[in-house]
Amino acid sequence: MKAFLAALALVSAQLAAAHYTLPDLIANGTTFADWVYVRTTQNHYSNAPITDVNSTEFRCYELDMNATPGETQIATVEAGSTIGFKADNTFYHPGYFSAYMSPASPAANSPEAGTGQTWFKIWEDPPVFENGQLVFPSTSISEITFTIPKSLPSGQYLVRGEQIALHVASSVGGAQFYIGCAQLNVINGGDGKPEPLVSIPGVYTGYEPGILINIYDLPANYPGYTSPGPAVWQG
Repeated sequence: MKAFLAALALVSAQLAAAHYTLPDLIANGTTFADWVYVRTTQNHYSNAPITDVNSTEFRCYELDMNATPGETQIATVEAGSTIGFKADNTFYHPGYFSAYMSPASPAANSPEAGTGQTWFKIWEDPPVFENGQLVFPSTSISEITFTIPKSLPSGQYLVRGEQIALHVASSVGGAQFYIGCAQLNVINGGDGKPEPLVSIPGVYTGYEPGILINIYDLPANYPGYTSPGPAVWQG
């Protein structure tokens, strides 16, 4: 029995090490500590992904959807500045990266923030189709950064970083989603109108060609990777 429990503990540790979370906000030239400005996620110990795109937990995957927002601080950042997320491991699963934002009403640390059709995509990093195969340069990095659109109006927002890991995505529900939501107060913004707006959950069905895909056995006439979700708002 002791040998079995030891083996089980080893397997559990290996599974946790095989995944990652996005606990650290990068902003104002600083990488902040774990879960200061990023809402603590359910997988903060296990590192396990979420796979159900229709679950309400798919929005930010909080440890507690009611309590966690209020326990998380709000970072002040400027429109046009660079922000991002640092993972607790290397992003070694091949996948597609994106970042979404949503106005946060009544506030960024409110459970109600981001619950409507208010999300818009501000950045993406898709795989590259070369020589008949998909290439994933991001498998050697541990952080992602992107720019807040300069014309984004000032106010409080959620920013949601996401990787869709595609290494076992050949069946429905196989794609693995690694998510982090940070709470922001954006200053010195503009008068832009972000679009198109989507709901999360609701942004994906799970059947998109960029989510349901066998990256190791592409068809002969494969046209290249199709990004799931809305187009990027350039701001």
